[in-house]
Amino acid sequence: MLRLLGSRRRLCDGLTRRDWMLAGGLGFLGLNLSDALRLKDAQAADAPAQKGPFGKAKSVILLLPYGSPPQHETFDPKPDAPREVRGEMGATATNVPGVQICDHLPKIAKIMDRITVVRSMTHPFPVHGTAYAVSGIPEYTPALETRPRDPKHWPFIGSVVDYIEEQRDPQTIPMVPRNLALPWKMNSRGGEAASVQAGPYAAFLGPAYDPVLTDFEGEGTRDIYKYSPKNGPRHVVRDPYAGVKSDCHFRLAGTEMRAGMTLDRHDRRRSLLEQLDAQRRDVDQNVETRSFDRYQRLAFTLLSSPAVRDALDVQKEPTETREKFGMNLFGQSCVVARRLVQAGAKFVTVFWDEYAYLNTDWDTHWNHFYRLKDRLLPGFDLAYSALIGDLQERGLLDETLVVWMSEHGRTPRLNKGRLPGRDHWSRVYSIALAGAGIGCGKVVGRSDAIGGDVDDNPVSPKDVLASIFYSLGIDPHMTIPNRLGQPLPVAGTGVVRPEFFA
Repeated sequence: MLRLLGSRRRLCDGLTRRDWMLAGGLGFLGLNLSDALRLKDAQAADAPAQKGPFGKAKSVILLLPYGSPPQHETFDPKPDAPREVRGEMGATATNVPGVQICDHLPKIAKIMDRITVVRSMTHPFPVHGTAYAVSGIPEYTPALETRPRDPKHWPFIGSVVDYIEEQRDPQTIPMVPRNLALPWKMNSRGGEAASVQAGPYAAFLGPAYDPVLTDFEGEGTRDIYKYSPKNGPRHVVRDPYAGVKSDCHFRLAGTEMRAGMTLDRHDRRRSLLEQLDAQRRDVDQNVETRSFDRYQRLAFTLLSSPAVRDALDVQKEPTETREKFGMNLFGQSCVVARRLVQAGAKFVTVFWDEYAYLNTDWDTHWNHFYRLKDRLLPGFDLAYSALIGDLQERGLLDETLVVWMSEHGRTPRLNKGRLPGRDHWSRVYSIALAGAGIGCGKVVGRSDAIGGDVDDNPVSPKDVLASIFYSLGIDPHMTIPNRLGQPLPVAGTGVVRPEFFA
């Protein structure tokens, strides 16, 4: 059943909420979400062309720097604040008059006229709350972050997009999956002390709608000393985010065809299984069965189609282009994200993840300035500016929404450790948006004089999700059924923020 909650005001696609309530009632006549979406699409086809940013994005690239970048040393520097606030870095002018960002982001400063920065992000949970930031879940406890499959979770935004697109055309499995994530399963390479965190999972939609994961193989080129404020320097780790050899490569996790399995045998086995599955589906249509069916269809497609494997093959990209993005894991992941979008992917997530535990992601409680100056900011500056420029040069930026956001920000004042850093802070932080109708050279919201609280125009992570759905042509008030069949709005309490758009 498809329902939208609230008033009968007219939606951006020309339908009223009462129309959608009527569509929800079509379930009693044997029509489902897929049928209702097709009715909507048919009506839209007869309507005048949609103007404005609604539906302008054909795809999304979500850049998720796990651990959370500091607002002061990225998009909201405070050069006039006391040293314990402003830190060791300064501010630099950008190509947008009156707008400054951190002076260690010189390349991004030159493309500020193509992006919108939001300086007034806020929410009440100063924890690594990826699940809160990337799903519509309204009622949240930080304990959920260590339980990725807890039934209380809501689905990851990429999973919702995948689900809705499939309802529009349930018979088609695209040659390139709609919802992919790279370079690996989030938090899976953090070492023995790390734990897999919640966030990029499909929750009540079923695990078949989890992002299709890639795996990464490559040797790091630069050492990093794993450091603890209590125990001092520890053993050395080759950090791929600091540098990686050019022969690195990405592949789909777990999709290699077994030795001896030819495509002919593969196709015959598929035909037989499909006949058996058709009979089984007539008997059993629970969530687990549907998930298994989808897993199977997706696996067959990925094994037999070269499209996604070609897109993942970063070696096919010119060396000059790869070096422009940065010969490190984040840079090469951004190259592949662009290749996947070119090949038809709908939603691509790039994690800047923890590696080997301590000191490689953005969780800079200590050794803050060394990590930022030597590794984090140079890698971000290079890859992000190259991605935006590359998409624009290929004519893809107008239809690709690029979102840089994380779980929270960092404290306005440095802590007092031997090698000081900034701790978790969610009362105010910054994100960046570009492409697909997003405003150019805009700054949304304002923090106070020390970057500790919102001074103007607070923005929730749910509002960002709602605006992403809107950009993709999905009304954020659309509902999807949970395990009990209850309709839940895809963006939770989020609302579209028109100030993000041009």
